Amino acid sequence: MILADKLVELRKKNGWSQEELAAQLGVSRQSVSKWESGSSIPDLDKILKLSALFGVSTDFLLKDSAELPPAAEFEETPDEAESGSVRVFTLAQANEYLALVRRSAGMIALGVSLCILSPTALILLGALSDKEGGYRLSESLAAAAGIPFLVVMVTAAVALFLLFGRPLEAYEFLEKEPIDLAYGVCGILQKQKAAYEPTHAISLVVGIALCILSVIPLFVAASLSEDGMAVIVGLLLLFVLVAVGVFFLVRSCCIQGGFQRLLEEGDYTRENKLAVKKNDPLAAIYWCIVTAIYLGWSFYTMDWWRTWILWPVAGVLYGAVLGIASLLRKGSSL
Repeated sequence: MILADKLVELRKKNGWSQEELAAQLGVSRQSVSKWESGSSIPDLDKILKLSALFGVSTDFLLKDSAELPPAAEFEETPDEAESGSVRVFTLAQANEYLALVRRSAGMIALGVSLCILSPTALILLGALSDKEGGYRLSESLAAAAGIPFLVVMVTAAVALFLLFGRPLEAYEFLEKEPIDLAYGVCGILQKQKAAYEPTHAISLVVGIALCILSVIPLFVAASLSEDGMAVIVGLLLLFVLVAVGVFFLVRSCCIQGGFQRLLEEGDYTRENKLAVKKNDPLAAIYWCIVTAIYLGWSFYTMDWWRTWILWPVAGVLYGAVLGIASLLRKGSSL
């Protein structure tokens, strides 16, 4: 089988058009068409990129006697798992995963923002129920309108988490298991990550700035007016600014995390993956308890504007819990 036939077969096996293959290689569709018709041959640089893209060797592409290899299996077989072999990611699989992460990141970030905004109606209506004047509401009416709004917002957030988070479950092994990248894939991913770095940096600056500046409306309202309603408006603006800031942070960190998982960097080095695997049961128990405490405390006191502080406190304590668990494991292994 000559190179032209191999390119056609590999391209169709991956379900790409000539335009899609050309875009990934940074060439024109006409160039791909000439390669597949045999009227021209890719240069060495393009041969290396084709090898990485299709997950095959350069020998296979260049030697007419080499036969087309069987399709790579995405899942490990039991024998492979037992032998301790690691999964190999081709460029096509890496690009597919990153595209999925980019599609899901915005919706997951929106879900987090909806959770932050969910108590705003309850806070506003609760303030109106205490306000003297023509628009005074009864406490029962305020609760009857505010609680459904909260439930709807949280339900919408959960729906987003499920719809856009479930497709990522197939790639959960990237957080816990070591992987190998096919030849040339690491360099291509490093370039893509470097190209995204400026966007990531801007998103972090905007997100953190909004979270810090969110207290300004509350302070201004409290200092310029003794009207309790002004303070409530300032508090609502705080929630909105935090929600927008968190959206930028979560979305960008999800995309950046996708690169780090594939390149096994940051929190996803092989050593950290082993630690995460050991901490899974602890994390599940811890966050279930925190959620139960938050809901119980909030519904019992109805102070939703105050109970949210439990989450950052729980996040800080979680680091301490993991540290203690790590020390206990080290002590038991001595």
